[in-house]
Amino acid sequence: MRSSLAVTIGVGATAAVVVAALVQAAGDNPIDAALSVSVPADYQALIEKAGHACPEISPNLLAALLKKESEFDPKARSPVGAQGIAQFMPSTWESHGIDGNGDGKRDVWDPEDAIPSSARYLCTVAKEVKDVPGSQQSNMLAAYNAGSYAVRKAGGVPPIRETQDYVRTITALAKQPTGAGKTATTTQAATAVNAANAMLGTPYSWGGGNASGPSTGICCSPSGRSGQSITGFDCSGLVLYAYAKAGISLPRTAAAQYAASEPLKPGQVRPGDLVFYGSSAAGIHHVGIYVGGGWMIDAPRPGTQVRYSPMDTMPDLFGVARPVPDHSKEI
Repeated sequence: MRSSLAVTIGVGATAAVVVAALVQAAGDNPIDAALSVSVPADYQALIEKAGHACPEISPNLLAALLKKESEFDPKARSPVGAQGIAQFMPSTWESHGIDGNGDGKRDVWDPEDAIPSSARYLCTVAKEVKDVPGSQQSNMLAAYNAGSYAVRKAGGVPPIRETQDYVRTITALAKQPTGAGKTATTTQAATAVNAANAMLGTPYSWGGGNASGPSTGICCSPSGRSGQSITGFDCSGLVLYAYAKAGISLPRTAAAQYAASEPLKPGQVRPGDLVFYGSSAAGIHHVGIYVGGGWMIDAPRPGTQVRYSPMDTMPDLFGVARPVPDHSKEI
């Protein structure tokens, strides 16, 4: 994702400065990490990386396991003594915990150590039960929960209700459609950002743009400018097109797009979210696509082109919201 942004944006010195800001912002919450389980932003990159530790696991499987184990609580402690986000027993941590962040310590309470340790331990038990009949994934998960010896002795998932429920729950969570939540997924957001990037330099056209791309517009803007002879986008036309590329159908106007999105708090904002301007929900008059570092891609006004603009480009920032694929809200 970072390299594709850099290649697409490369349109001059000013854009290069923006690229640096985007790469920095994306580092905290990469928008190419789409998981089937809702994962706190602090752990997304850790899970994406650790989830490729061996062929037997995946980021989705690891995320599902951590959700089942602790609900992503790094301070979780079970009644039987399991500790941390991955719920290691002290003896298991002693033999299988690793220094994931290279700080010279193996700390079960530190997700930067516990998450990669969890992935490595899954890989270890997968090898230990690889010859056991049945589903290799189920046997691996059962071994994580009950131990490899119990799986080998039972010839598969042991007849322990807790372990059987454990395997079923994690398997179901890992098989959820990516981004099964109600708002746009990070993959869809990345697709929308890249689609908008590809339109940099396209002329502004009042009423221009649709799901297929740039189009001639209509007459006339509040300043009297017509888009009838210009092939391009207005602000909401660009958003409509970008999210159509991501498989999300949005309404045509900026106000209606806000109504079709979920409002966000400042700490929730990520690249691909929509930035709205106006005095009220019904009075929204402009929209852009947030790309990180306080910047957005937008089609500003007649006489301009699709470009990067700072979020404070207008004084009436109303809010930031994330598109909802199946929307029914009204203003």
